[in-house]
Amino acid sequence: MLHRVECKASKIVTEMMKPLTPVMRLLVKLYIRRKLENEKIFPATATDNYKLVEALVSNISELDVELLLLSAQMAKLVSSALQLPDSEINMKEIVENFGKISCNSHSIDNSDLKFVGTGLYPVISFTNHSCAPNSFVVFEGRLAVMRAMQHMPKDTEVLTSYIELSDSTMTRQKFLKEKYCFTCSCSRCIKLGQPDDIRETAIVEGYWCKKSDCDGFLLCGSDNKGFVCQKCGLVRDNKEISTITNELKCISDKASISLSFGHTTEASVAYKRVEELELKLYHPFSISIMRTRAKLLKISMDLDDMEGALLNIRSIIQIYERVYPKWHPLIGARCYLCGQIEMELGYMVGAIESLTKAYNVFRITHGTNSPLTMKITSKLAEARAKALASFGRMKI
Repeated sequence: MLHRVECKASKIVTEMMKPLTPVMRLLVKLYIRRKLENEKIFPATATDNYKLVEALVSNISELDVELLLLSAQMAKLVSSALQLPDSEINMKEIVENFGKISCNSHSIDNSDLKFVGTGLYPVISFTNHSCAPNSFVVFEGRLAVMRAMQHMPKDTEVLTSYIELSDSTMTRQKFLKEKYCFTCSCSRCIKLGQPDDIRETAIVEGYWCKKSDCDGFLLCGSDNKGFVCQKCGLVRDNKEISTITNELKCISDKASISLSFGHTTEASVAYKRVEELELKLYHPFSISIMRTRAKLLKISMDLDDMEGALLNIRSIIQIYERVYPKWHPLIGARCYLCGQIEMELGYMVGAIESLTKAYNVFRITHGTNSPLTMKITSKLAEARAKALASFGRMKI
């Protein structure tokens, strides 16, 4: 019943607004659910009912004028989709629910951690945020499951993360304030502005000393003429940094255009140049370099350059292991991919090590009986069998 009514409503909305966004689809589905629950056609349960949505927090009061106008437009679309008379339309409520979906919806991943859709899970949305979470949401089909990433004594609050955890404290705080309207005070965020936090920010987002034998980070000089290494005192003037950043932007734009037109080889050359320039500016563990290497990884695989792909995935894993919690699924996913590439290239010792790391992550985050964990277990057994068969002539 729900699916049939949703399809009919979606067809009406699609004719009015193309394409139909995930938020729009969720908003329509939400009101269909409420309508069917009120008419006793669709059952409501303790963990799945419209009243839970009413208890969610909305960020609509903090949105800018443009987004408020968009919300009002969506309210009209919902009323048209459900074919309700104006007397039954509560515009304020629809706008508020758009705000609730905006800040409470979850990206749904399949068993291979690939994005497949967006959903609203009110019970899980009641979980508070932390930039040092002790739990993680995984999906078993449409079912959302909260799993612990570490041992939690009785009465420990379950905390999950709403955001990307690899960013600096300042970047995380800014995003949380803009999207979720609160300031985080977790164990990581309370260190904002302290020496360790300043150093960490410099590593993931700031400039780095250009001396090969120095690992110092740079801060803006008091005269604003350049950036001073906090370890050796070397100054990188603004002109030098500006020259590199301008070239970086120019080549990055060209690389992106090449990739969008399917010119993969040209994009590969351009992104390698981007990586070279970034290494002149940033620490090898910076987020910028990590993202560039992620693009190079995909390009290498598209070009069937497995050696190049392996080089990139190994460097990405090094950064992931530094910026994410030990049991974060993204680490497991990258280790799994690394193990598969190593198997294809015949590096069985490396494959066994990578697949073991992946298994150790996913047995925590997904459980030993999940399809993904069992797939990794099978692949690990295959790697061990091949290693034994080729004993004495393995590549590392």
